[in-house]
Amino acid sequence: MATDVKSLTSNEFNDWCPGCGDSGIVLAVKNAIVKANLDPHKTVIVSGIGCSSKLPHLVNVNGVHTLHGRPIPFAEGIKLANPELTVLLDSGDGDTYGIGVGHFISAGRRNTDIKLFIHDNGVYSLTKGQASPTLPEGRKTKSLPAPNINGALSPLSLAIMSGYNFVARAQSFKVNELADIMVKAIQHKGLALVDIMQGCPTYNPEFTSAPWFNTHLKPLPQDYDGYVKDPSNKEEVNEKKLNAIKMLLSEDPDNMHTGIFFQNEDPDTFESRLQARKIPSPVSQKIADESGNPLTDIEPLLKSLEV
Repeated sequence: MATDVKSLTSNEFNDWCPGCGDSGIVLAVKNAIVKANLDPHKTVIVSGIGCSSKLPHLVNVNGVHTLHGRPIPFAEGIKLANPELTVLLDSGDGDTYGIGVGHFISAGRRNTDIKLFIHDNGVYSLTKGQASPTLPEGRKTKSLPAPNINGALSPLSLAIMSGYNFVARAQSFKVNELADIMVKAIQHKGLALVDIMQGCPTYNPEFTSAPWFNTHLKPLPQDYDGYVKDPSNKEEVNEKKLNAIKMLLSEDPDNMHTGIFFQNEDPDTFESRLQARKIPSPVSQKIADESGNPLTDIEPLLKSLEV
């Protein structure tokens, strides 16, 4: 089992810009793995393409660096193939909410037990700072010739309406707070989203610096309660969803909240649905005998395909 953060350190070269929020996020991920007492050999980090997606190379657990916009189906496939694994996903706002938004929405329909840690800095930093789907209208970043003309996507609202049962926001420079929320997401049974407001000192420094976050992000009110106590009570579930949506609608780009907006310990995960239909996971199926000889004969299948 993981015993300390140093045991999770990779020797890979870290080529993020100095001051990049990803450096805080990778430390939070390592701390969360330790705090959640995860076995590195049974932990997988999946990423897509972007600055954020270098993270699997920096943590000594299993890692898969996948295609642009496709890390969610990769992560779902890994979890369904071997439910014993803890599957974490580190990807960016463009990768997830842009090209990958269809997968992001459909994931809510399945409620697979994977954890999405999304690095959200409002820009496509790896390709020189174009506006991502979460950059608010009217903001001008370093590489934009004029202020952003598009409205911003609300990923947390979209997640709640799509069926996510754990929806939270944190920021990259408060590593301990971020790690604590990550641990809660890991311990949650089912699909979880942590949208991480991430600093980009190169292409969006004005609106993503630590001082800016500290004055424009505040914790959810102490009396706010997004936790569903009885998942079988549809009225309570809907009430907590509406409260979360109302809180998100009350925000503006210069005044947002951090914390867990919605959490529902819904036992209806995609894995439980497969079990109810008596569909075994691939890892539990024996494909060879003790000598390594295959137990599956595909000759009948090949014969059936002959013309």
